[in-house]
Amino acid sequence: MTQPQGDDEQYVLMASLNNARNLSNIVKAIAFKDHALFTATRNGLKVTVEDSKCLQANAFIQAEIFQEFTIKEDVVGLQINLTVLLDCLSIFGGSTVPGGVTTALRLCYRGYGYPLTLFLEEGGVVTVCKINTQEPEEPLDFEFCSSNVTNKVILLSESLKEAFSELDMTSEVLQITMSPSQPYFRLSTFGNSGSAHYDYPKDSDMMELFNCTSAQINRYKMSLLKPSTKALALSSKVSVRTDSRGVLSLQYLVRNDDGQICFVDYYCCPDEEVADDY
Repeated sequence: MTQPQGDDEQYVLMASLNNARNLSNIVKAIAFKDHALFTATRNGLKVTVEDSKCLQANAFIQAEIFQEFTIKEDVVGLQINLTVLLDCLSIFGGSTVPGGVTTALRLCYRGYGYPLTLFLEEGGVVTVCKINTQEPEEPLDFEFCSSNVTNKVILLSESLKEAFSELDMTSEVLQITMSPSQPYFRLSTFGNSGSAHYDYPKDSDMMELFNCTSAQINRYKMSLLKPSTKALALSSKVSVRTDSRGVLSLQYLVRNDDGQICFVDYYCCPDEEVADDY
C-alpha cells in the first residue's frame, strides 16, 4: 500500500486487509441505520448499530483476520456514517469473481477529532478516502451475560431461512417458544392469514444444540428482527439465546471470502409478556 511509512507514528489505529470485501460484507449485515460506533481493542474491531433503544447489532472482526492490526491505546472509539464507509469500500466496484482482482484496504485513524482515513488499492491504483468522525455515543448495555441465559439452541442457518419463508412475515411480532418439553422450540406469527407455527424437534438434524432449562414464551417486534435477516443470509449457523428477562440474543457465524470466521450479534428486548399456555 502506497503511503509514507513515517506517517505511521501519528496513528493510534492502523489495520490492513488484503480484501476490503471482508470488512464491507460483515458491516452490511448490520447496516440498518446511518451511523455506527467503531470500537477497537487489541482483540480486534467491533462495529455497533442501534435502533430505538430496543435493538443492538454488533459485528466482530478479530485482530487475527487483519494482515496488520496496530493499536496504541487500550480502546479507540469513533462514530462514523456507515453509508459513507460502505460507499468508500466499494469505490472500485468490488470483485465477486473467485480469483479475481481484490481491493486492498489500509485503515488509519489519528485519534479524537481526526477523520478516519482509508487507503484503497486495486491494480496499482490508490484512492484515499477521509471520513469525518463524530463524538462516539455510549452504547446500550443489555446486561446480557451467559450466567443469566436460561435457554439456548444452535441451528443451521438454512433451517431458520426456511422457517421465515413459511411463516407470515406480515405479523407485527415473532413469538418464540422455548421449553424443556414439547413443542421444544417454536416460532409463531400472527399475520393477515392467521396464526402460523414452525416447530423444531429437539433431536432435529437442523439443530446442533438444544439446552432449555425453563419454559419461556416471548414476543419480539418483527420490525426490529427483520434487519437481522441480512446476517442470516451470510451465516452458516445461528445461536438463539434468551435470558431470564426474555432478552433475545441472535449470534450468527459468518465466514468471509477467505474462510475466516466472524460473528454478528443482535440483541432485542421482548415486546410483551405472554402467558405460558401453549
